[in-house]
Amino acid sequence: MNGLHGKGCRVLASAVAHAIAITLCGRPVYGASNNVPSWVVETASRTVPAYAADVPAAVLFDEHHAIVSPSGAVTTLTRRVVKILTTAGRSEAEGIEFYTKNGRQVRQLRAWIVVPGRQIKTLDSAMIEDLGSFGQLELYDDVRFRRIAFENVEVGSIFAYESEVVQTPLFAQDEYDFQNDLPVLNARYVLTLPPAWRATGVVFNHQPLQPVIEGSTYTWELDNLPPRRKEPEAPSLRGCIPRLGISFKPPAGTPGAVFASWTDVSRWETTLTAGQDNPTPEMAAKVGELTRGVDTQYDKARLIGHFVQGIRYVAIEMDSTHGGTYRPHRAEMVFSKRYGDCKDKANLMRAMLKIAGIASYLVLAQSGDRTFVSADWPSPYQFNHMIVAVRVCDGPQSATLSDSLLGPLLFFDPTDDATAFGDFPSYEQGSLVLVCAAERGQLLVVPMRTPDSNTIDRVVDARLKANGGVEAVVSTVATGQPARDERARLAAGGPERYKSETQRSLFPSTRSATVSKLETADVFEQNIFKARLEFSSAVYGEAMQHSMVVFDPSMLALDVPAFAGGYRAEPILLQPLARHTKVRIELPPGYSVDEIPQGLELETEFARFRVAYNHAAGELDVDEELRTEGVTLPASESIRVKRFFDEVRRADNQEAVLVRLH
Repeated sequence: MNGLHGKGCRVLASAVAHAIAITLCGRPVYGASNNVPSWVVETASRTVPAYAADVPAAVLFDEHHAIVSPSGAVTTLTRRVVKILTTAGRSEAEGIEFYTKNGRQVRQLRAWIVVPGRQIKTLDSAMIEDLGSFGQLELYDDVRFRRIAFENVEVGSIFAYESEVVQTPLFAQDEYDFQNDLPVLNARYVLTLPPAWRATGVVFNHQPLQPVIEGSTYTWELDNLPPRRKEPEAPSLRGCIPRLGISFKPPAGTPGAVFASWTDVSRWETTLTAGQDNPTPEMAAKVGELTRGVDTQYDKARLIGHFVQGIRYVAIEMDSTHGGTYRPHRAEMVFSKRYGDCKDKANLMRAMLKIAGIASYLVLAQSGDRTFVSADWPSPYQFNHMIVAVRVCDGPQSATLSDSLLGPLLFFDPTDDATAFGDFPSYEQGSLVLVCAAERGQLLVVPMRTPDSNTIDRVVDARLKANGGVEAVVSTVATGQPARDERARLAAGGPERYKSETQRSLFPSTRSATVSKLETADVFEQNIFKARLEFSSAVYGEAMQHSMVVFDPSMLALDVPAFAGGYRAEPILLQPLARHTKVRIELPPGYSVDEIPQGLELETEFARFRVAYNHAAGELDVDEELRTEGVTLPASESIRVKRFFDEVRRADNQEAVLVRLH
C-alpha cells in the first residue's frame, strides 16, 4: 500500500523510467529575460560552496508554501532552484507534480534555466508532459504526473521551476522533506492558515526546530544542509534526511480527519476499512477445504496465510481522493479475481481468518526501514504498507508479541510469498506498526528475531590437489530469513541463474571455480532451505615449484559488512544472523602442514566471532562462526564496528602452507 505522499515521492524519483509520456508539443520556446520572476534572478546569483567532485547538483532554494482555506482545501506553491554541477546532475533539471482524477489538481507549472554567461531562458508551458505512473506491478492507477524539463543542460546551468497545486487532503496533515541526497543552501516550509486554526510540527532527524510565526503563517526553515551519501547498513534516505510532519488544528466541524493521537489514526483506518472483509459462501468453502482436519488456530492461520500468499500482487490504485490508497478492495473481489496489492491481501486474509473463527487486525507498517516511523507524529503518512496481526494462543512464543492489549499477536506479511508463517521479513522486524482496532488500536514494535532464528549452517568436504586444484561438496541448511532469501532467489531467477549467483557469492575470489552440480530442497512449512553443490577449481591454491602449496582453508567467502573509514553520518543497522561453517580438507598425498592460520575469538554486545584451525594426519579442519545481533547502533560507534568486522575479514582470509615431504 502506498499513501498518496509516499506514491508521489516514489514516482518522482523514477517517473521517466516507468511512465507513459504524452508530449504536447515540439521544441522548447524561450522567452525574454524580462518575463523571469525576481526570485529566480536573485537565487541564481547566490554563491555555491565547493562540493566533492561526485556531487551532481546543489539545491539553492526549495520552498513549499501551503495555504489552507476555511473549507480545508490546500493550495501549495512550490519553488525550487538547482545548480547542475556535473553531467550526472542533468536529470535534476526537471519539475514534476502529481494529480488525481477529481482530486489534486496542478494549476500551474513553469520553468526557467540560467545558462552561464547567457540570457535566462523560459520553457513554454506547451512543453509540459503528461505522465502515467503505471509500473510493472500496477494494473491501474488514477495518479498521473505533469513534468517540465530541460534536456541535456550545460554543466554550470541553474534550473528553476514553480508550481501551483490544489487539493483537499484526506486528513489535516502535511509533510515536507527539507532535502533528498543533494546539498541544500536554503529550504523552507511555509504554512498559512485561516483565522482560529492552529498548527504543530515535528522535525525528524534534526535538532528541534521551532517555527517562526507571523499572524497565521508558520515558517520552518533550514540552511546549508550537506549532501547525503549512501552508507552501508544504514536506514533509508528518507529515514535519515531532515523531514517535517505538520498537523493542522481546524475548528470543529471542518471536513477532514484530525489526528491528536494514534488512537485517532486507528479509529480512522478502522472506519475506512469497515465492511471490506465481509465473507462469502465461496470463501467459506475454501477455508473449509484448507483447514479440514486441522485442530490448532496456529495451523489454520498458517494454511490460510499460505493461500493468500499465492494471490498475485497487482496494485489497483483508485479513488485516492477519498481514501483509496488506504482502503482495501472488498475481499470478495480479491478472492474472485485472485489478485490485489498489500492491503487487499491483508484484508482477504482477515476475512478468511474470520470465517475460521480467528480474530485478526489490519496493521499499518513501514516496509524497508525499521527506524522510519516515529511515535511523536500520529499520521498515516508514516506508513507505506499493510500487514496482518493474528491473535493466536497456541503458536510459538518466538513469533508472538504477547504483551499487547489485544492479546497475543502474531504479525504476518502475506505480500511476501517467500516468508513462512511464524516468521517475518527482516526489513520489517523491529519497526513500529499501528494495529488498527478502533479505540483499542496500538502503536507496537514488531519483535526482532534472535540470531538462532536466522541461521546458515554449511559443511564443506574438500580434496586439495598438489597442483593447487580442489574438488569440494558444500552442504547448506538455512533457516528463517536466510531460507526466505534463498527461496526468493530461486523463484525469481530459476535454477540456472540461482546456480550462477551462488557460485559468484560463495567463490568470488576462487579463480576458475565451476559448480558442476546443484541440488535444492525447500521445506517451506518448517522455514528451512537446503542446498548441496559440487564445485571444482584447477587453480584454487598456488603451487610453488612442486614443493609447496599456499591456499585459503576457509574455502568460502564470509559475507560481512564493509565499512569505510572516516566520518559516518547515519546509524548502523545490524540484522540478527548466525553463520556457522565447518570445513574438512583432505590434503594431497606426500604433503604436510607447515603453517596454519591463528585462531581468533572476538566478542562485543553486537556481534561474536570465532575461528579455529586443526590438522591431523592427512587433513585440515576449520570451524568458523559469526553471530550478529539485531541492533541499531549510533554513528559514533562506526569506528568500533568497522574494527570488529575488519578483524573478522582478516581472520577469514588467512592462508595455510603445505610443504612436500622428501
